[in-house]
Amino acid sequence: MALTILNNIPSLAGDYMISLNTNTANPGSGIDVTAVVDQIISSEQAPERVWQQQQARLSTQRVVLNSISSNLSTLQDRVNALKDVLGAITSNVASSSQSGIVMGTAQSSAASGTHTVIVQSLATTSSYYTEPATSGSATFSTGTFTLKVGNTSTDIPVDANNNTLDGLASYINGHELGVTAGVINDLNGARLALVSTASGEPGDLSVTGKTTGLIFTKAAAGVNASFSIDGVPLNSTTNTVTGALAAVTLNLVSAAPGIPVLLTVGADTARATQAVNAFVASYNTVMGAINSQFTFDPVANTAGPLAANSSLRSLQGSLLSDVTFSRSGNNGYVNLASLGVNMANDGTFSVDSVKLNEVISNHLTDFQNFFQSLGPNGFANKFSTDLASLTDATDGIINVNLAENGSTQATLTAEITDFEDRLVGRRQQLINNTARWMPCWGSFRSSWRRSPASSPHCQSDIYEHGCEARLSRIRRA
Repeated sequence: MALTILNNIPSLAGDYMISLNTNTANPGSGIDVTAVVDQIISSEQAPERVWQQQQARLSTQRVVLNSISSNLSTLQDRVNALKDVLGAITSNVASSSQSGIVMGTAQSSAASGTHTVIVQSLATTSSYYTEPATSGSATFSTGTFTLKVGNTSTDIPVDANNNTLDGLASYINGHELGVTAGVINDLNGARLALVSTASGEPGDLSVTGKTTGLIFTKAAAGVNASFSIDGVPLNSTTNTVTGALAAVTLNLVSAAPGIPVLLTVGADTARATQAVNAFVASYNTVMGAINSQFTFDPVANTAGPLAANSSLRSLQGSLLSDVTFSRSGNNGYVNLASLGVNMANDGTFSVDSVKLNEVISNHLTDFQNFFQSLGPNGFANKFSTDLASLTDATDGIINVNLAENGSTQATLTAEITDFEDRLVGRRQQLINNTARWMPCWGSFRSSWRRSPASSPHCQSDIYEHGCEARLSRIRRA
């Protein structure tokens, strides 16, 4: 049987409904004290729940802010790539008609043009080997021999510490002589092999003055590469040729006497196109993220977590102002649209690849000038300056918002911690108060069981007078 008392219990619950059940886990009192105290504490936690909801909103906002910040940094990198005078939009490429014979790379300063290259022979390294020994650890006579690399000679002592092929290889490798030594094993035994680290004549080897009994055989001479450019005969100590053509590096791949290879130096239009497309993609990512915060969802009846953020509106306006940049002159290539980069109604861009390629291929100087005019007048120069301000670690719009967000989160955390500490004391106070009136309630409950007719008096009178007086009235009823 249960008796529900709607009453004022100052020492426990204030104005709460308290269920007093004769079948509870506390048969002495009939009251589930823990449940009652939990109910009171839960009600008093209402402010904390509000703070926690605020924290959740701030956490969601922080995730969005961090994402936009990261995307802004990527956008800044893409704009700086367009700004770089030695970067993507000013880069050159050297294209070979036969990459299996010769290849090339070109710096931004390389002059455009086509050159004929014929590779007669490649630069080679020099090498020696010894007659076979039974093993790499087999000893031989001590003595000396002279190892010459290019024009530099070195006497190699052979003594009890290195008079094996393994020991000799270790000695030579440890003295940085321009030679790599190694022991090669096959069915005939072990041989010491010497190979020059440099190619061409500077790496040509010779071994003389042998007094150790070792027999050396020259396997290959170090010779220079022989080739011609536009009919001019040339040679190189390496197969990587610099200086023959200004700002162009040739890589000689294979000898092909009599076979002309066309090497065309010109603008790297593919890289320039890629740089513009990368910029557009990064910009669209940032603008799309900002736009999504202000887009209202009629089904969910919500907008983004930063919909009310005025700073985000300011950032959106700054970016739109930057990308609508326009300059004068430049043969009509004055804004992004003139290059084939077109803005949609939401502020994002699409690229007309045909038009962009036409501009880069046929109006490269104008294309470069649009982005990189001297001074602050180029698109990339100006945009880069603005982005540096927008992403400043201290004063940048997003970073200021992140700092404010973190400060508010810290304040809420401190308030919640302090509040929970006070609730611990409040809970104990409620439990202590309960202990004081529980004996009185036990007496009342026993009387009520003997005289159930007294129940109408309980709800109105149980706490009106002292415990004994109330029980007396119940007994008399």
